[in-house]
Amino acid sequence: MPTRIYLVRHGATELTAEDRFAGSTDVPLSEEGRAQVQALAERLRGDTLDAVHVSPMGRTVETARIIAADRGLEPQPEPGLREIDYGHWEGRSRSEVETEFADEYQTWQEDPLTIAPDGGESGIQVLARALPVMRRIVQNHSRRSVLVVSHKGTNRLLVSSLLGFDARGYRDRLDQSPAALTILDFASEVRARLRLFNDISHYEGLPARKYEQRLSSWWPPKE
Repeated sequence: MPTRIYLVRHGATELTAEDRFAGSTDVPLSEEGRAQVQALAERLRGDTLDAVHVSPMGRTVETARIIAADRGLEPQPEPGLREIDYGHWEGRSRSEVETEFADEYQTWQEDPLTIAPDGGESGIQVLARALPVMRRIVQNHSRRSVLVVSHKGTNRLLVSSLLGFDARGYRDRLDQSPAALTILDFASEVRARLRLFNDISHYEGLPARKYEQRLSSWWPPKE
């Protein structure tokens, strides 16, 4: 039996709906986000979870608590799983950043793995703190099932690295919807197999989403 990681992105927030950079900004779930997470909790009700590890941000902790309710599991905070710090872009909308910091944004778009916004983090810096956490979780919960709740950027970087993809393209090629479920099975802490990615089938029956985000400049907004 492999070690199974249920990797979840937190539910939507008001800043998510406004397409704002909110990596280190601590915001709660919106009502829409809570509904998304509750739907995921219902979906996972029959699945065994042996532990819960979570980024310490409010939106991730709230997500973990909703899913872990009635399981007798206390979410364990993992600072290494927090979201990318976007520096002086924090709280600004994507369109504002594209206009006010056009050159910096374009440089970052070309290589978000090694380039960081002023005062923020690069993808490599995120992996340097997040990968050791994931490996420790897998090692400490061998042959168990664990819920890990983190963020859009951090989750995509982890999946890219664990599966051996070129992480420079993580923003262009991978997505993470709010309250999305990704499942990874581990034969060891360095050998992972992707079983499910960015699944939001539990959204069925929820009101239509109020927003659509771009992955990067490759992908225009949906009309």
